[in-house]
Amino acid sequence: MGSGAWLRLLLTLAALGGIGARETQLGVLGEATQLRVPRELQTRTEKFGEASWKKITGKPLKKKLLLRVSGGSPMEFEPGRLRFHRQNFSLEILNTSRDDGRLYEYSVYTGSEEEVWQIQLEVLERVADPSIRILARELSNGSCWLELSCSSERGDEVSYSWDSRDSRDNGTGGLCRANGSVLALSFPLRSAAFGCVCTAQNRVSRGRAAFDAAQCGSQHRDVRGVRTELLVPLVVPSAIIIILAIVVIVTCRATRSAKCGPDPSQVTPDPAQVTPASATIYAQVQRVQRPKGAATSAAPPSCTTIYAAATGPPPAPDGAPRSPARSPTLRGRSPLSQEPTTVYASVTLPVV
Repeated sequence: MGSGAWLRLLLTLAALGGIGARETQLGVLGEATQLRVPRELQTRTEKFGEASWKKITGKPLKKKLLLRVSGGSPMEFEPGRLRFHRQNFSLEILNTSRDDGRLYEYSVYTGSEEEVWQIQLEVLERVADPSIRILARELSNGSCWLELSCSSERGDEVSYSWDSRDSRDNGTGGLCRANGSVLALSFPLRSAAFGCVCTAQNRVSRGRAAFDAAQCGSQHRDVRGVRTELLVPLVVPSAIIIILAIVVIVTCRATRSAKCGPDPSQVTPDPAQVTPASATIYAQVQRVQRPKGAATSAAPPSCTTIYAAATGPPPAPDGAPRSPARSPTLRGRSPLSQEPTTVYASVTLPVV
């Protein structure tokens, strides 16, 4: 039995049972979709000249008349959205939307009978070209371990698969073959001359993206779990601090005489303004015990401690040469940097 006989049988059963023959057709979101009529119904339409396009809008069954052919002349009810093609009696949806995913019905009136052809339209969005992202990367002992993720920003009913970029597999042993959006790889870096391709697809479109295995060696070897995005917060502040420090040093040197003041190591002090260092003299006074039998003084002197501040020689008279101050100094130091000196003096009171 040929295809035409099967179609006639289906149409006959549809007419008797009230349910027409049905097929499923795919439409692309935002693009034109053409609903076609089988050749057998085209012939009957040309013969009888009476047909119509309807859309099933809800339950219980409600049908919306989209186009009517009477006497061979079409009458369109939605001319802005639909276009009728006389040569094959097909109906074109100009800009397919989600709401257009419904059941459509083409009917041919043959006198007392009606032959029906139904089309179930499914609307899908095209898949956008996918992108591959590295979820994890680890290098150790000359080997690389990768976990890759493939994803597409747009598309309905998207499925993912992985395969080798080279159809001959290039000796990689099927490392790139997998189903699903995630791929795990483990290979020696010396064998990284291969690529993996991710395919994202649905029933109306497909997109592909490739990954070069050599990218695993872009990081320093033997570094585990180091992620470049974590290095940025550490490197950037350090670089900014170093740059600011250099700017401050250069600016201070350029304006030292005006803002930062002279360098203390470059200043020569005036000897006339140098005040000799003072010295504190600790004088210990002791009282000598008088011999036995001596007369007792009415008011014997008490023991006294004398503190005296010793300074340099008095300034020379006007016009006289100034002699350098002689004061105790430490060996190896300049006379200008004199330190305080302690002088111990022992004073003994006379016997009373």
